[in-house]
Formats: sequence, structure tokens, C-alpha cells
Amino acid sequence: MSAAVKYTLGRIGLFVGVLAALWFVEMSMFLRLMLALISSAALSFVLLRGWRDEMAGEMAEASARRRAEKERLRSALAGDDEAERAASRPEE
Repeated sequence: MSAAVKYTLGRIGLFVGVLAALWFVEMSMFLRLMLALISSAALSFVLLRGWRDEMAGEMAEASARRRAEKERLRSALAGDDEAERAASRPEE
């Protein structure tokens, strides 16, 4: 399972858990939802740090791969890779 999915499910789970804990507190539903949202965000900052860091690492790796592929395609379109291949071939 990807880190982004784990982190997202963790955030949703924390929200549902805090909302369930607040369910029996006498207050309006809007206030209960806002309090659950804010509390779960604060808890996720502490409790889900590992998953958040793992997700950020995966996103950085994917970004680096996309950037490298973009540069490779740009050089191929510019014709740089043909000159590079000709230079790397032994002379006959």
C-alpha cells in the first residue's frame, strides 16, 4: 500500500475516531464537526509523522523521476541523444 493511501486513511480514521468520541457531548453538529476536524489535524501532526515523512519521500522520488524523464525527452527532441549515441559507438 502506498504511503499516500496509508496517510489518507490514517487522517480519515483519526477524524472518525475524534468525531465518535465527541458524539455524546452536548453541542451542535456543526461545532462537533469543526472540533473533530481541528483536533484530528493536530493529532495527525504528531501521530502520523512517520507516514507523512514516508509519503513526502515517495513524492520527492516521483518528482525526481519525472524531472529526469522530462530532461531525457527534451534532449531526445533536440537531437542531443543521436550525437551522444554516435560519440559512444566505436569507429569502424
